[in-house]
Amino acid sequence: MATKIRLQRHGRKGYAYYPIVVADSRAPRDGRFIERIGSYNPNTNPATISLDFDRALYWVETGAQPTDTVRSILSKEGVMLMKHLRGGVKKGAFDAAEAERRFNAWKADRTKAEDKAKAKLDAKEAEEAKARFDAEVEKNRLKGEAVAKKRAEKLAAEEAAAKEALEAEQAAAEAPAAEAAE
Repeated sequence: MATKIRLQRHGRKGYAYYPIVVADSRAPRDGRFIERIGSYNPNTNPATISLDFDRALYWVETGAQPTDTVRSILSKEGVMLMKHLRGGVKKGAFDAAEAERRFNAWKADRTKAEDKAKAKLDAKEAEEAKARFDAEVEKNRLKGEAVAKKRAEKLAAEEAAAKEALEAEQAAAEAPAAEAAE
């Protein structure tokens, strides 16, 4: 039986996630499978990959053929490197302790690179958030100035109207006094 390690499509239209499964190569894509060894969610940033490392390594070593996408996922997680290192141990190129040391060194470098990438992404998000905040503050300041200008114009118009009303009242009060004096 030819086995493949491949992705099954789940989720809704435009928002798919993929279980990583080991299946007979003749089975349909979303059909029967032998074992589920992980999942891949490309909708998150960065993409979320969960993988049962030991089972994936077992299946790769027993001859299951990964598809291109799954091969890249397995390489990213280190399964293909561990298979390569174990092959070197079987051939006698180095011992198991050396293979383990090389794998751990690779994993440490990978973790450091991932942390650096995440820090860069977080810094970019923080910078964008600060820029949005500054733009909002500027927008609010301009709006406040416009409101204050309108309020001052309205207040000046009210004062002018009150002054005119006062002058008209005084003029009206002086007119009967002037008529009485005549």
